[in-house]
Amino acid sequence: MKQSLALKLTLAFLLVAVSAAGLVALFVRLSGAGRLNQLLIDQNRAELKAALVDYYTLNGNWRGVEDYLRSTGNLPPLPPPTGGNNPQPPPVDRRELFGLAGPDGMVILPLLPDFRRGTRAPKNVIDKGEPIEIDGKIVGTILSPPQAVNLSPEERTYLERTNRALWMATGGAVLVALIVGVLLARSLTSPVRALTRATQRMESGELEQRVKIASKDELGQLAQAFNQMSNQLAEKDRLRQQMTADIAHELRTPLTVIAGYAESMKEGVLAPTEERLALINHEIEHLQRLVEDLRTLSRADAGELALNRQSVSPAELLKQATATYRHQAEQKQINLSLDIEPDLPNIFVDETRLMQVLSNLVSNAIRHTPENGRISLSGHRHENGWIALKVSDTGPGIAAKDLPHVFERFYRADESRTESDGGSGLGLAIAKAIVEAHGGKIEIESKLGEGTVFTVLLPGVSK
Repeated sequence: MKQSLALKLTLAFLLVAVSAAGLVALFVRLSGAGRLNQLLIDQNRAELKAALVDYYTLNGNWRGVEDYLRSTGNLPPLPPPTGGNNPQPPPVDRRELFGLAGPDGMVILPLLPDFRRGTRAPKNVIDKGEPIEIDGKIVGTILSPPQAVNLSPEERTYLERTNRALWMATGGAVLVALIVGVLLARSLTSPVRALTRATQRMESGELEQRVKIASKDELGQLAQAFNQMSNQLAEKDRLRQQMTADIAHELRTPLTVIAGYAESMKEGVLAPTEERLALINHEIEHLQRLVEDLRTLSRADAGELALNRQSVSPAELLKQATATYRHQAEQKQINLSLDIEPDLPNIFVDETRLMQVLSNLVSNAIRHTPENGRISLSGHRHENGWIALKVSDTGPGIAAKDLPHVFERFYRADESRTESDGGSGLGLAIAKAIVEAHGGKIEIESKLGEGTVFTVLLPGVSK
């Protein structure tokens, strides 16, 4: 039979409570009578010792001490003579449980039945007794009983009442433990059951699940981590589906063009002119670039992006990017400027891969910057020894709602743009992957109507 976690926890709490209460009750039961007896004996011994000290201090000897103790109540009165009508001896009074021996070991007050008055107590009995010391001198020894005596009826009644109260307390503790165990087990298993149900729904394909966070303890942290995981899985699944649809769209357009021209030429509807063949070749090149970009991203995702790192001057990289795109910028009447901080430290990068990043950023800036606009490439020291490479433009800018998505694959802030004017939509995703593979990061700042700034941050090294 399958047992739930709540039942196991409840039984565990109950077992602990019953075990603890039972052990306490058993210990008290076994030691209660003996401890009570010893407590009473110790109390009587202390009272007797105080009376004996007072008597010896006042008289300087033990003559007449028995009569004194009987007069003060430290010893009971002498019993009446036992006659034929009263054959049973009177019950033992605890005040008679002690004897007294002088400094020479002679018994002054008898400890019946073994040590009678006038006999000498053995040394081992004296050593176990309670010495009476006055002014640094031992003047006598209280002889203790060799074993405990039976409790009186009143004392047994008191002990029975104590045991009864203890068992009632034990039963109450077990009941409280049962109630607390049930409540606590439910509070612990409730979030676990919620997580189980949510996990089962995720298994059936409903990836976006949320469970209620009812506490800040480990279970609450687990629920929070589960919610974050669920959101991330749902988002990644959405991006995967969107990327699949985008790839299909990106492939469909050039394939449709190629298939259309090829079929028309095959049927003789169109002649295979140089212009038409060049158009087909252009679409094939577009497909090749798209496939290569997807291959680069897949390798980056798998951590297999090969990097041929070496110490490179960031100033030389920026100069090379500026020279590459200066003619294209001049054709659009865009002012392309360069601003480099002197003596910049080198960066340890793959020069070809980083040029791919800068080329992507500069080409995007030229594509979106209007005539008579400005594009600036700059390099300067950043905090913590990092180097910042910036590409700024005076283009139309990007809306705030689109900024978190610009590095996503196939994302276009302007849905009306096509691959002819906006690329495949993979350039910024590839740039981000390459920069992060170098241990750096890429950031974007933009405002509508004011332009956009891309910043590549990389750790600097000494030249």
